[in-house]
Amino acid sequence: MLYASQLQNEQVWDVWSQPVGKCVDILVGDLERSFPVLRALALRDKDTETRFISAEQLSSLFPSIILKVPRSEIIPYEPRGDELWLLDQVLDRQVVDAEDRRVVRVNDLQIMRVQDRFCLTGVDVGWPGLLRRLGVENLAHAIARSLGRRLPSGVIPWEDIAPLQQGEPLRLRVSRDKITRLPPADIAAILDDLDRHTSEALAVTLDDEALADTLEESPMDMQITVLSHLPKERAADILEKMDPGESADLLADLSDQTSSELLELMEDEEASDVRHLLRYPPDSAGGIMTTEFSHVPHHLQAGEALDYLRHSSDAKDDEVMHYVYLTDPEGRLQGVVTLRDLVMAPLDVSLDVLSEKDPVTVDPYTPQEEVAYTIAKYDLLAIPVVDDETGEFLGIV
Repeated sequence: MLYASQLQNEQVWDVWSQPVGKCVDILVGDLERSFPVLRALALRDKDTETRFISAEQLSSLFPSIILKVPRSEIIPYEPRGDELWLLDQVLDRQVVDAEDRRVVRVNDLQIMRVQDRFCLTGVDVGWPGLLRRLGVENLAHAIARSLGRRLPSGVIPWEDIAPLQQGEPLRLRVSRDKITRLPPADIAAILDDLDRHTSEALAVTLDDEALADTLEESPMDMQITVLSHLPKERAADILEKMDPGESADLLADLSDQTSSELLELMEDEEASDVRHLLRYPPDSAGGIMTTEFSHVPHHLQAGEALDYLRHSSDAKDDEVMHYVYLTDPEGRLQGVVTLRDLVMAPLDVSLDVLSEKDPVTVDPYTPQEEVAYTIAKYDLLAIPVVDDETGEFLGIV
């Protein structure tokens, strides 16, 4: 098995064993492939400028780097700009293992001949990679064998890796696509594990929907950091896609001027919901509630209610639909029915029969500790927040 560290600073020889230069980097392309193809070697002779030799002119890479042609017939390679420089941009850098959903450090890179081409096949993130570069890998393996053990392999297939390029992280579309397929909670954990510069650069490459979902799973300091590095117009778009409660909490931690500017840039409906939530103390029911919940007119039958929900924008925004709330024309709470009971009921049965007409509620100024106690006491999955004075149905916790 061949590794990039074994090529670093190695002398390159032409077909007649004449020195050509030392290998200072390895360029690969076609990164969307499972095995990206080695395109060129970057060479340097003493104080001369870096030059490139096409991988098509390579005869072997190990135990020596030997070309197929004499030095006089070498055709220079012109970088296209989409190559990945393995030693400069990947070795010793952080990358994302998209299969195991974690951030890892690249200790070495595995290269193999696949048919008639040299290809990048894997990333070594284990101890053997470091020991190899220290020149003691064989000794370590011998000691392990004498103890009846084996050094654990830490090679991850390249197809599971999302590289984060130094200076311009995640310029590669294939890397971004691998990461955005992960659950938001995993993306948030990855952002938290990366260094600040790389984390910020990765976050801004996500599309609005993915970034909004990720920020909802992220610590507040991460939310503030990411949002502060976005253009204000895009930051407002992200806030619109987040849960109103999450947006309100985030805006409450920003300066009054920044918060006001972002609210002005948001769509009227979303901004109105967030402003409504900002009226309440952050540790109250009103401060932690969401205004996204499923509701239907209280006079409907079960079949009509299900059809109403299918076409309701509010229901579509309800990511966890445990209950369906019954409301009157003024929007006041008239009862609640579990989604299970609604789905299992005959289509012609009235919601009046299915619903709990006097549900447990809390006032928007109820302390969050009391809200949690009430939810636990009555074994609820969500609790309505209703203004005791006006009867207005405000949201749910």
